[in-house]
Amino acid sequence: MFRHLYYFLYIGVSRIWSKREKMPELPEVKTIQDQLNKVMPFEIKSFKTSNVVNSILHTKLDKIKGKTILTVSRKGKMLDFILNDNRHLLSHLGMTGTWLISKEQILEKHTHLQFKSDQFFLAYVDPRRFGHMYLYNQEKAQLKLGELGVDLLDPNFSEDYFIHSLKKYPERQIKVSLLDQSLFAGTGNYIANEICAHARVRPQRRVKTLTLKELAALYQGVFKVLNPTINSGGTTFAGGYRDTTGDKGSGVNHLVVFYQKTCQLCKSEKVKKIILAQRGTYYCPSCQK
Repeated sequence: MFRHLYYFLYIGVSRIWSKREKMPELPEVKTIQDQLNKVMPFEIKSFKTSNVVNSILHTKLDKIKGKTILTVSRKGKMLDFILNDNRHLLSHLGMTGTWLISKEQILEKHTHLQFKSDQFFLAYVDPRRFGHMYLYNQEKAQLKLGELGVDLLDPNFSEDYFIHSLKKYPERQIKVSLLDQSLFAGTGNYIANEICAHARVRPQRRVKTLTLKELAALYQGVFKVLNPTINSGGTTFAGGYRDTTGDKGSGVNHLVVFYQKTCQLCKSEKVKKIILAQRGTYYCPSCQK
């Protein structure tokens, strides 16, 4: 009986790990942000919601009709729709959320919020409903965004900041700190795996074991991962992320260990998978020490 119970628990947890591995990360959210800004400013002539929107939207949309979205900002994986009355609609995509833009009404099954302007429809679509949305005044919005560390693309994300942040938790495994949104806003599972691969360090090592050279290599690894992935419109895994047009990102072409059978750095070693921080973790036993 216990063997069967263990099996079902293992399968259940494995499915959770698999789902977590496909969550949109900074490149995907930035791609959506950039595309949204192409239709800004956006005057909300009308809007409608699904009957389960309250599982995503944690505040009321008071007096939002007639307001204009001036621009869409971003911090980490949080989109910030800035309104002309100084309010902010914060949107975290969760695992399967995205915003779609169309000149026609969007009729997708899992559309939970849809705005209409004179020219476009703007809809939030989220099959699993793990996303979160908040309509806050400026003070509350800044408090919410303040929970996040420095964005990976922020000019303040310096090598000194990166190393200092890692060293705050010397006993942590490297990947655990890389995933910490209060330190590094925008990282996620595939980014953390790939950063470690490009830095040639194993994700399960303790921060205190890193040399200054390895710390610098990890910092450089951030941009080795982000730049080509952003230029590819983000990374789409099976059943995962799509942009505002419904297209998939081609960032998978730049992955070196994540979801890879063979390391794409040395082209010979078989990639090893372990579970770390409740997520599938990939590394090359030869390239990474």
